[in-house]
Amino acid sequence: MDSPRSMGTDSTRIAARASMIDSIRGCTLAGIRIPKEELQRRIIMPQYLRQAITDAIQSKDVNAGDRHYPPIAAAAVPSQAPESPMVVFINPKSGGRHGPELKGRLQELMSEEQVFDLSVVKPNEFVQYGLGCLEKLAGLGDGCAKETREKLRVLVAGGDGTVGWVLGCLGDLYKHGREPVPPTAIIPLGTGNDLSRSFGWGGSFPFNWKSAIKRTLDRGCTGPICRLDSWTLLISMPAGGEQLETPHSLKATEDLSLDQGLEVEGELPEKVFCYEGVFYNYFSIGMDAQVAYGFHHLRNEKPYLAQGPISNKLIYSGYTCKQGWFFTPCISDPGLRGLKNILRLHIKKVNCSEWEQVPVPSSVRAIVALNLHNYASGRNPWGNLKPEYLEKKGFVEAHSDDGLLEVFGLKQGWHASFVMIELISAKHIAQASAIRFEIRGGEWKEGYLQMDGEPWKQPMNKDYSTFVEIRRVPFQSIMVRGD
Repeated sequence: MDSPRSMGTDSTRIAARASMIDSIRGCTLAGIRIPKEELQRRIIMPQYLRQAITDAIQSKDVNAGDRHYPPIAAAAVPSQAPESPMVVFINPKSGGRHGPELKGRLQELMSEEQVFDLSVVKPNEFVQYGLGCLEKLAGLGDGCAKETREKLRVLVAGGDGTVGWVLGCLGDLYKHGREPVPPTAIIPLGTGNDLSRSFGWGGSFPFNWKSAIKRTLDRGCTGPICRLDSWTLLISMPAGGEQLETPHSLKATEDLSLDQGLEVEGELPEKVFCYEGVFYNYFSIGMDAQVAYGFHHLRNEKPYLAQGPISNKLIYSGYTCKQGWFFTPCISDPGLRGLKNILRLHIKKVNCSEWEQVPVPSSVRAIVALNLHNYASGRNPWGNLKPEYLEKKGFVEAHSDDGLLEVFGLKQGWHASFVMIELISAKHIAQASAIRFEIRGGEWKEGYLQMDGEPWKQPMNKDYSTFVEIRRVPFQSIMVRGD
């Protein structure tokens, strides 16, 4: 019979062995033991397809790749595509000094033709011409091209704005009936990286990125997929004043068909300017957008100040104080009053076609409509609400694919700060499947809005209202989970 000491020794050995196995697995997951050749075998497309895609994009003609099919002879066409073909979009301006280095590392691990520099190749060009070329070759009977198109995955190296840009272009595939839409993975290179955090890709660029990048590519190939709601933002504003200085995610468009089932204050203008865009994380109006607008302009004017996420956050914090978000120098200044003075808010609840007006609390100086759990670099201002509170308010647990936005208010900088460190809750206002803001200037000549971190100055008219309407996009983006 074993003695207690020998049993303890065996247990210790078993635990030590288990620990060693876990360590080996951890090393493998960290990318150290992922063989480069094996990774390349799974993600690199055949050379003739890579060249065909490159030619199609450069010439902006889906037919330009036809000359690469068949390669030498029909028998030379590969019988099947790689296990998980992948393309990477990288914003070399993101991530401080790491952007160009990361691009070189990715090209070394993959192939130059599968790594797209967004300052050279725009994602819409890849969607229109690159994927169009694969679809054309598939139509000629190329089974490898067909399988590559069906299995393709996308990796985006950039911040939330870059990820949203790529997702928006991939979403155009739904509009034109060109499914399947490739799932998207992320390398976080921005300041906040809330989309990256939400899907398990981390909140910052890894310190040991040269070894971790293989792990990221491996997870991008094999990670499970999930879905993400996206939201259309529609703006109708009276013509006659200045047009918007819009971010790239918001475009001028023809007259919009806003929901007519809602009464408006006053008369409607004869002519309007219309804009349309898509966001994935949040839309906000008020003081937080004003601070973001000032910060972006400061960074554009003095780019040497913003050398990376940490310096960006320090500058942002300083600018926040300067703008009066924390310290209100003159309470009579109309630019520092609550949003209730300029705003009417209507929502549609889930499975409801009727608009309902929601009162705007007088203390609120910023209103946020949030899609994800992560906001402002990983904070969760909506909070993890208890079931009894959800029932009392008529809310449901928040998810990124539930067809609802969580609407909350921030009173001023101190309130926002305590909300972000989860000492107190944000001012819960509503959950909505559609939202409509009616903005009337009065004494205000301008307001500030932003979506997914891209702010703009919104001119306001005292005679006519500006309408901002948010609707859910009827299709969902497909994401790869990294955790």
